[in-house]
Amino acid sequence: MAPWIIWRTVSSAAKLSTVLQILLFLPLTLATLSTQAFLLLSLLLFIHSVIHGTMLLLWGSSSLSVLQVPMHPFLLLLCFNIFSQSVPPVLVAAATWWGKILSWSSPWFIAMEGLSSLLVAQKLGRVGRELAGEGEGYQFSLLVASAVAYVGSAWRIGVSYPSVATSPLSSTLLGAALTAFVFLTLIGFSLRRTNVIESSALALFLAYNIWLCGFDDSSYSGHVSSYAPLLSNILPHIQTLINFVTNTLPKPVLFALAYRLTVLHLASYVLPTIGADSWEKEFGVDDGWSERPTTRLTYFLLTYRQSILVTVYSHLLFLDQSSQVWWRWMNIFLTLVIWSIELVVSSDNDSDPIGKEWKVD
Repeated sequence: MAPWIIWRTVSSAAKLSTVLQILLFLPLTLATLSTQAFLLLSLLLFIHSVIHGTMLLLWGSSSLSVLQVPMHPFLLLLCFNIFSQSVPPVLVAAATWWGKILSWSSPWFIAMEGLSSLLVAQKLGRVGRELAGEGEGYQFSLLVASAVAYVGSAWRIGVSYPSVATSPLSSTLLGAALTAFVFLTLIGFSLRRTNVIESSALALFLAYNIWLCGFDDSSYSGHVSSYAPLLSNILPHIQTLINFVTNTLPKPVLFALAYRLTVLHLASYVLPTIGADSWEKEFGVDDGWSERPTTRLTYFLLTYRQSILVTVYSHLLFLDQSSQVWWRWMNIFLTLVIWSIELVVSSDNDSDPIGKEWKVD
């Protein structure tokens, strides 16, 4: 077996181990110790990830992903050791301030998730429009996929309605969001500035956020009692670990984490394509692409993606569910407002004749 295959396997396993350790250690600390211990571990993991990303930026060696694996268990044990006795006031103050930063960053996370979701939906719409020009078979497949997305979104919203519309205000917000989405879709069709793929993708985004709005604090209760201290017997050890993973890790939080990181990752690849035509005319492809601001931003985001993972995950675990519900509603309406602006200000030249023929039929 070639050495590069072995090294790639080891490097991939190290990266997977890093992600799994972060996913497990943060809720483990929150469930077994305290919120302050969780915030301190989150802060330590964030500082380590920033140092790791900076070293990648300066050095660029793939061996760093392997060398950092022991750091996460070390930081976990350090945090447990610190909170096993009197905690220094400076660490308590640092953890408290980190918690405030996570709380204050909610608008930024919501805006980034909404913008990223809209960017990905619009990219899907453009790719679908190009595929539709390849033939009627592509058009039929895309229309069927869009119909499935519409039906799935409607079903998810219908199932979530009893748990979401628990008050007159939430019922009003739900009705306003659905009405705004339907009207914006019709306006976009009439102006020839959107298509069914983009609209169905945003329908899935709407259904996803409405589904998360249906979870309350009771969905996250009972996690602390499901964890028992790890003892010497290996079988109880494994059983306790399985119970912890299945009961303590909040499923909506993991789903929200996966969605937020996915759309941020996809949006980072969409950003370099924005304004590509005008950039090619002015600078050319060979000489100017590496200097584009969006390309540098993409490289920066991918380099510090571990820091983004720690921050996003800590933010989702730290906030109480009641506050996240209202941020979800803000996310929905912010995305709809940005989409409405885009529909109004976008140029008619963005659509080609093929797209005009199949968009609304």
